[in-house]
Amino acid sequence: MKRYPAYQKTELPWLKEVPVTWQLIRNKQFLTERKEFVGKDASKYPLLSLTKQGVILRDVSSGKGKFPKEFDSYKVVEPSNAIFCLFDMDETPRTIGISKYRGMITGAYDVFELSNINSRFFYYYYASLDDKKDLKPLYTGLRKTIGVETFLHAKMPVPSKEEQQQIVLYLDTKTAQIDCAIRGYERLVALLEERKTAVINEAVTKGVRRGIVTKESGVNWLDKIPQHWEMRYAKQLFALRRDKAREDDEQLTSSQKYGIISQQEFMEREGRRVTVVLKGEDILKHVEAGDFVISMRSFQGGLEYSHVSGKISSAYVMLIPNHDLVYDRYFRWLFKSESYIRALQGTSDLIRDGQALRYANFAKVYLPCIPLNEQKEIADYIDMEVRRIDNAMIPIAKQMELLRERRTRLISDVVTGQVDVCDVVVPDREAQDDGDEYDGAGA
Repeated sequence: MKRYPAYQKTELPWLKEVPVTWQLIRNKQFLTERKEFVGKDASKYPLLSLTKQGVILRDVSSGKGKFPKEFDSYKVVEPSNAIFCLFDMDETPRTIGISKYRGMITGAYDVFELSNINSRFFYYYYASLDDKKDLKPLYTGLRKTIGVETFLHAKMPVPSKEEQQQIVLYLDTKTAQIDCAIRGYERLVALLEERKTAVINEAVTKGVRRGIVTKESGVNWLDKIPQHWEMRYAKQLFALRRDKAREDDEQLTSSQKYGIISQQEFMEREGRRVTVVLKGEDILKHVEAGDFVISMRSFQGGLEYSHVSGKISSAYVMLIPNHDLVYDRYFRWLFKSESYIRALQGTSDLIRDGQALRYANFAKVYLPCIPLNEQKEIADYIDMEVRRIDNAMIPIAKQMELLRERRTRLISDVVTGQVDVCDVVVPDREAQDDGDEYDGAGA
């Protein structure tokens, strides 16, 4: 790829130079703010949401997600309108979208009519800035907000309409090719994840010893089990912990991703803050390292294992394993298995109404009672197989990361004029040939 013959300085904090043939034009030349609210006519408008995948339609009737009781303050969106989220801009995954739909969106967002510019070029430019969070110099306040007037006053580099069209055609084609490659890797990862789920489920419910005589389990969530296994009341394997939080307990956080870990460690791993308990500590509960915890989302992802001692919300239920019958690592896998989660989901209709699981729900699911040495065998086998599958996914994840980085860099360099694609013949969108390779500006 080549650069333009000559460049000019921009005075933009996020962009040093653009081609001399491009103009620097204020956003107000392209954007007209819309402030039409749905009022009492909300039922006429489908609900929209701004996501990394673009502006999408939301199904209010599905019950998934949080919705307000009234939509009166939501804004009307017309097809081709631009939507911006101009607050919490570092934390918001996508702050720009162009709607294909007529609908409504939260009144906290800003809606604009676009004119005198190719809407796809405009989107590519601001999505590129959003990916790198380059608009930081315009932020104000703790919520990292950009005022509408400030945003309308900001300038962006704009080539001729013909060049905008060429850039859009080029980027649409190239990003489609990259996205196709990423989807191929994603399908492969999905297959490996399915394999991992099957390995775990098979091992925890049937064991890993071959040629074993089996019998009917006698419970509705398991089919046949090895003949020497027993099914026991959950209460025989796990007791309920009723301890209140201690004065020196550290605040803990429940996570399906990490299990039960300290709140501080969770924030460090995730790079974000979580709500810190400042009052009502007298109702918090004590957790011991090695406890299993029924969390508010256990019906979705199984029970969590606590790696540390500390305190946690009274909404959680702590289980003390009977180590004469329980080998922790086996039950950590069992409680995350597909079969067990389905069994847990079947314990009460209340779960489907969003109410939390209780110890009574847990107690309804009979559990396999297996010799401790065999529990260890099963856990060792699963550890080995999961590690092998995870290792196979590492290079795949790396390739996807490189492709996403390439996509981001490509868009940024083209929409800011760091590379010249005016003379590039855009191949058929259906063609499989990748065409001109892109390796960075000035390559």
